[in-house]
Amino acid sequence: MSKLTKNQKLVADKIEAGKAYTLKEAASLVKEITTTKFDASVDIDVRLGVDPRKANQMVRGVVSLPNGTGKTVRVLCLCTPDAEAAAKEAGADYVGLDEYIEKIKGGWTDVDVIITMPAIMGKIGALGRVLGPRGLMPNPKSGTVTMDVAKAVREVKQGKIDFKVDKTGIVHASIGKVSFTPEQILGNAKEFLATIVKLKPTAAKGTYMKSIYLSSTMSKGIKIDPKSVEEI
Repeated sequence: MSKLTKNQKLVADKIEAGKAYTLKEAASLVKEITTTKFDASVDIDVRLGVDPRKANQMVRGVVSLPNGTGKTVRVLCLCTPDAEAAAKEAGADYVGLDEYIEKIKGGWTDVDVIITMPAIMGKIGALGRVLGPRGLMPNPKSGTVTMDVAKAVREVKQGKIDFKVDKTGIVHASIGKVSFTPEQILGNAKEFLATIVKLKPTAAKGTYMKSIYLSSTMSKGIKIDPKSVEEI
C-alpha cells in the first residue's frame, strides 16, 4: 500500500470516516480539503430515488445560482439581425446566424452555451450531430430557445445553469469555485437543492434524495446528511 502524501494525510484527518455532515459544515470543509494550485470547481452530486427510464420520473431543470458559477461562460447567440444588438449588449461573446451555422458544420464548437430563437430552430436542427454529443443543442426546457435572447444571455452570464438526471439516477452540477466564501457555496447549494426538491416527480416513490455529496476538483467527496437540507 502506497504512503499518503503530506496533503493527502491532512485531508484524511479532516474528514471523519462514515460521518454525514450538514450542508453548512460541508460548504466550509470543501475549501479546507482542496489542495490544488488552481481555483478548483465545487461540485454537487445528488442520487435521486427515481427511474430515469420512465418519462414521468425524469428530473430536468434550470437554476440561477445567486452567487454565480465563478466560470467565464462563452455564449453564442444565433438570432435574426434585429436581435443582434440586444444580444451583444447583454454580453453574448458571439452573435450572428448563417456564418456561425457554417462554422459549426465545419466542426467549430468553441462555446459553452448556444442561445437561439424558435423561428431559427429549423436551421439549427441539422447541427444536431455536432451539438448533441457536446451538450450544446439549444432546448426550450433549458431556456436556450426563446424570443427574448438578450434576457437569456444575461441569465447565463450571471450564473444560470441547466441540469438533468443521468441514467443512473444522479444529478451532477458545478455550483461554484473553491475561492468562493463558505457562505457563497452554501447559498448556491441551497438554491440548487431547493430546485431539485421542487422538481420531484409525483410518480417518484420512497426516499427522493437518497444521497448528497459535495466535492471539489480532485478532492474527496463529503457526504451530506439529506435531513440537513429538508428545511430548505
